[in-house]
Amino acid sequence: MTNYIKKCFSIDDTKELAAKFANATKDCGCFVNLFGDIGAGKTAFVRLVAEALDIKEKVTSPSFTILNEYHTGEIPIYHFDLYRLENVGIKTITDELREYSEGKCLTFVEWAEFSQGEVPFDRIEINVTYDDNDNRCYEFKAIGNKNKNIISMLSN
Repeated sequence: MTNYIKKCFSIDDTKELAAKFANATKDCGCFVNLFGDIGAGKTAFVRLVAEALDIKEKVTSPSFTILNEYHTGEIPIYHFDLYRLENVGIKTITDELREYSEGKCLTFVEWAEFSQGEVPFDRIEINVTYDDNDNRCYEFKAIGNKNKNIISMLSN
């Protein structure tokens, strides 16, 4: 299985999904591209995954800092936001994106559509959408063979 879709009707549903994702990735790490409109819940999902991995720092949006790092949990979490970067800016962090995709860590990249294809091939893409009732839908897609097991663990 390379895709998984989960509709969340409450914050408790989202916490449960984030905990499953944290459990599925804590032993191997993963590079994650996050897609969704402003306010869809990308940072909230990262925050809930971090909570599930016992991150002690306050998880905030990296909109103005480009990268937030969290090292107090079960595995390090790196949280990028590419929204404010222009073409030249993306080129300045390409090496960092590759570096943060290696090893046992969990790397989230918000607004990955601005990356100009400069993201690792093996990754998970999460598209977050919401409806008029404020319900969230999370669509997970494994890109490359490495992450198919993570998607399988989510669907169980």
